[in-house]
Amino acid sequence: MALNRIVVLRYRSHLESRQLAPGTVNLRLGAVRRLAYEAADCSLLSADLAAGIRRVKGVKKLGVRLGNWLTAEQGQALWQAPDHQRLKGKRDRALLAMLLACGLRRHEAVALRLDHLQQREEHWAIVDLVGKGGHVRTVPVPDWVRTELDDWLAAGGIDRGKLFRRVNKVGSTWGDGMTVKAVWHIVKESAKRIGVAKLAPHDLRRTCARLCHASGGELEQIQFLLGMSQFKRPNATLGANSGFDQRSMTISVSSRYP
Repeated sequence: MALNRIVVLRYRSHLESRQLAPGTVNLRLGAVRRLAYEAADCSLLSADLAAGIRRVKGVKKLGVRLGNWLTAEQGQALWQAPDHQRLKGKRDRALLAMLLACGLRRHEAVALRLDHLQQREEHWAIVDLVGKGGHVRTVPVPDWVRTELDDWLAAGGIDRGKLFRRVNKVGSTWGDGMTVKAVWHIVKESAKRIGVAKLAPHDLRRTCARLCHASGGELEQIQFLLGMSQFKRPNATLGANSGFDQRSMTISVSSRYP
């Protein structure tokens, strides 16, 4: 069945009927346009049909989805919310500290392995982390985050493989990893304890970027830290008292987070 503009318009209507986000619809339409372009380039589709398909407009984005940010005080309260006396609490504290200080995505955090943690110039870092879109980066790890990680690894008896594991009801580690959905629940549970509503794991990346920028970090540095090809400048009214060290682009141990 040959592609044509009517088919693509119907496909767009189908995507909209599923109540997908405008960004998701436009991403999928972009893939169709690219397919039409490649097909025309290989003489599998006429130039007129390809041009018609490329003229199909995307869905308008009404407003900008900003998400949530935490203050430095809220961030500290968040990662300290889990009970450090329990094994699950040790894991959750280490995970939340990593998300806040290093700006990791959920899938990046659950994929971390012990051999990713290496010393570079007397400082700990996550080395050769493969992120979204295949971008490879090295992320500095503050000493206080490393301390939380060591506490969790020692208590969980983890000396190889993935850093974060499931914890069963009797307080023991099991399996060789954890899911991204589990990360979502950990963030939600800790946010509820400190009275913050509607907080998602990705909001911790926003917090990391906001505090880095408020501390004077360059946008290019923040892009590299987060593994992003593009980064919009955070609103200047979000505050300047961040607790991040501009030089290392990590949370300062001597500032807000002990």
